[in-house]
Amino acid sequence: VQLVESGGGLVQPGESLRLSCAMSGFTLDYYAVGWFRQAPGKELEGISCLNVANGSTYYVDSVKGRFIISRDSAKNIMYLQMNSLKPEDTAVYYCAAELEGVCSSPQALGQGMQVTVSS
Repeated sequence: VQLVESGGGLVQPGESLRLSCAMSGFTLDYYAVGWFRQAPGKELEGISCLNVANGSTYYVDSVKGRFIISRDSAKNIMYLQMNSLKPEDTAVYYCAAELEGVCSSPQALGQGMQVTVSS
């Protein structure tokens, strides 16, 4: 599977941003798809993921109520709508696919893109 992210950039606190991930070579062998991020000096963290079979979603507590994950299965594109962004959301964001588990251990990652939230 190949994952290509787009939509990152610099925004001010409180603003919104939508990330997109184009997935090619994707098969139903994958159990979940989602978004991970890595802030400076921190480990890679799964923040929002989606079970491919049943569509159930997972959000890490720090983004609940602010971020929304969605997927257009016909186009094989996944989105992350990020609202009310905070400086602590600053990180490199990765699109990911997992063969097992949800937001735990990705087998495939995109190239990553920077999201910076700063005034």
